[in-house]
Amino acid sequence: MAGAGQRRGSETKAQIRRVAIELFTEKGYEATSLREIAERLDVTKAALYYHFSSKEDIVRSLFTAQLDLLDSIVEWAREEPFGPDLRARAVDRMIDLVSGDGMAAMRFAFANQRVVRDLHPGRENAFERLTELFDILSGPDATVEEQLRLRAALLSINTVLMAAQGVEAPDEQIIAVARSIAHELVPPVMGATER
Repeated sequence: MAGAGQRRGSETKAQIRRVAIELFTEKGYEATSLREIAERLDVTKAALYYHFSSKEDIVRSLFTAQLDLLDSIVEWAREEPFGPDLRARAVDRMIDLVSGDGMAAMRFAFANQRVVRDLHPGRENAFERLTELFDILSGPDATVEEQLRLRAALLSINTVLMAAQGVEAPDEQIIAVARSIAHELVPPVMGATER
């Protein structure tokens, strides 16, 4: 029973984050109140406070959730055998990370740069996680070109999403373009059979 309750609680928190980020992006962070978030969710303000004590708490939770997803990719990569398709599969996992809630987080960050900067929600931790992922996917014998192409491939995903701000296109099309660009940059594993 506790597992089901926890799952419902995490689903509720995810729904609150989605609605809050949507409102923060539409109206601006400062112009959005917890009352408006509760109204959009059709819950009482007290119910909202049960999960989040403030707007800042919601924003921190959003970026913590994204960091948790990045952790899962790092853990997955650490456990996978090194081979010629690992890098391409990692790109696909990063695309999955930024799809949906990740795109909403990116739009929020773009529209509310000062808030994100002031709250400082784990930027340095994200870089540490990415560096670990780069090291795992590069392997011990990667050339400088392989390392940089791999890093460029993974970082290009967020670059495309930032560049897409103001471009009139559905999210699915933007994600497809990001996937295509990232895969074009992924270097082949040189001598993979020898590793």
